[in-house]
Amino acid sequence: MSYIKGTIEEIRKAMDEKKVTSEELVNESLKLAHTYEKEYNAFVTICDDAKEENNVKDNPLKGIPCAIKDNISTKGVLTTASSNILKNYIPFYDATVVTKLKEAGAISIGKTTLDELAMGGTGTAAHTGIVKNPWDKNRLIGGSSAGSAAAVSLGIVPFALGSDTGDSIRKPAAYGGIVGYKPTYGLISRYGLFPFACSLDHIGCFTRSVKDVAYVLDCLKGKDEKDMTSLDTKTNFINELTNDVKGKKVFYIKEMLDRNNYKDDYDEELEEILNNFDEAMKKCKELGMEVEEVSFDIKLLEAIFPTYFTISCAEATSNNSNLTGIIFGPRGEGKTVEEIMFDARTKGFSELIKRRFVLGSYILQKENQEKLFLNAGRIRRLIVNKMNELFKKYDAMILPAQGAVAPTFRSEDIDKLSNRYLLLENHMAIGNFGGFPSITIPCGFVNKMPIGLSITGAVKKDIDVLNIAYAIEEKYPYKGQIAKEVK
Repeated sequence: MSYIKGTIEEIRKAMDEKKVTSEELVNESLKLAHTYEKEYNAFVTICDDAKEENNVKDNPLKGIPCAIKDNISTKGVLTTASSNILKNYIPFYDATVVTKLKEAGAISIGKTTLDELAMGGTGTAAHTGIVKNPWDKNRLIGGSSAGSAAAVSLGIVPFALGSDTGDSIRKPAAYGGIVGYKPTYGLISRYGLFPFACSLDHIGCFTRSVKDVAYVLDCLKGKDEKDMTSLDTKTNFINELTNDVKGKKVFYIKEMLDRNNYKDDYDEELEEILNNFDEAMKKCKELGMEVEEVSFDIKLLEAIFPTYFTISCAEATSNNSNLTGIIFGPRGEGKTVEEIMFDARTKGFSELIKRRFVLGSYILQKENQEKLFLNAGRIRRLIVNKMNELFKKYDAMILPAQGAVAPTFRSEDIDKLSNRYLLLENHMAIGNFGGFPSITIPCGFVNKMPIGLSITGAVKKDIDVLNIAYAIEEKYPYKGQIAKEVK
């Protein structure tokens, strides 16, 4: 029997009953990582020397293999952020989340592939190549946390860490048929996370059940003196997890579900996704929740993506200005410092990253700041203010996690700026704008590909979000699923 493909809860039970050892789990996890690597490219580094730490206190995660996104610092282990400019970088310190995993006794079997410097939503922009979707190798898994999503969906590890700046955990989770969770901003320390856009960045996790999220969150949560934005919490998420949600009030946004808004880009796939959402709302009512439709200014909804792109490009340009080829990365050629830096950055970054840095520099130019950067901040505030108003009345917002199944690599619609793209494909950035806790869970299949449900709540109300997700999860048969394509 393969225990590594179970949930954290199932693996813990098997270990406690002496049915499997940590060594056996690690060996199987490493074997699977190597077996699937050529096909799926989930890992930058596979740690063949991974083993259980001695003298670790009892913890639900003790002895359980996991994977870590390669933009999270790991002492003595190659950490590239999937970029050529960092392809030889070996950190001298652990990120706080890595330290906490070690203290809990969890065992990292490798560092996972991402879109370069976490800037991308396709899983196709890593220096080691593209990451493929375990349900269909002709489709992408999404990004930027592509490798972590693939590793969990493939059954290599029961959980993996990722980072989420716009939907970089939750969208790949939806495409991969697993659970993806982004906590309240600051609930998990970001010390040791390579910054993309600091006001939007979160560390979170992929699992194969909502309860497993609670196990991981209990391990990683809490105040960190090395991260001034981190929060303290007294919540024990496992103890407070319950499927009793009777009386909870949830809402969905009318304009997101209005089929008339997608007249120019409507097809059977979108119809199935929207019908699936209607069924999900019926399940919420069966659980005793109140479900209401609310209206949201569609101009603000259509502005989510450009607002996210403006802010993230500007912050990324500033955050990555240290990647000069002098401090990090291969030394460029030239007679002056400027020539060396120019050569290193030209060779070290992909075209996608260079475009984002050029845009970020333009946005941050003095003459453009008011019109572009500051206005984006104002739109962000309008959206967050509206959400905070709604969260005074409702416990959560529920929406489809996507407007289409995972695209093929040849698809012409990956970044098509239609209403379908601007609304259904990018609304999860709202969670990053306000630092709201947000989760996606599997809720069905369309064209034999998984789709997800997005649940977002008020700041510091993570337990409400998890409880609602936990209850809805019980209404579906997808808990613990592994990609069916994998034998």
